[in-house]
Amino acid sequence: MRRSNQLPEVNAGSMADIAFLLLIFFLVTATISSDEGINRMLPKECLTGDCGGIIADKNILEVSINNKDEILIENELATLEEVKNLAKIFIDNNGDGTCNYCNGNKDEISSVNPKKAVISLQNGRHTSYKQFVAVQNELTKAYYELREVYSMNIINKPSDKLSKEELKEVKDAYPFILSEAEIK
Repeated sequence: MRRSNQLPEVNAGSMADIAFLLLIFFLVTATISSDEGINRMLPKECLTGDCGGIIADKNILEVSINNKDEILIENELATLEEVKNLAKIFIDNNGDGTCNYCNGNKDEISSVNPKKAVISLQNGRHTSYKQFVAVQNELTKAYYELREVYSMNIINKPSDKLSKEELKEVKDAYPFILSEAEIK
């Protein structure tokens, strides 16, 4: 009997098949984190033709974040904690007295009606993303809180128990109008 100095060969073809199957298995079973960002809908197409109209200055709340992440509301420094309350006061003002559900002070220099109130958000080139999102969140909270009050006082239901029609009514009462365009 003669012994050979060769080692037995391993079939590498089946190894490649197993590696490929494992790769496919991990790709199929792995969860991919979802994208995060600000959930906003683009405005609908203007059907009336007057969507580029002039907005009265008193119906625009100017909120800006400078390059140092400082928040300015109507060109005055404000803290992040003040943003929500100042926005609520502006939106719910009822300056023209036509809003029967508003609880505002009827201040003559603030918005005339929640349906006409526009919040203009500006930011500097070097504003941090974190600060921008934090201000967006505070503005969103202002609208959600006003809608919740409307839901409880007018419809007598919490906002999470509303039907589609009731939810539409609440959103029509306090439409979320936020502009990130430059003011001219």
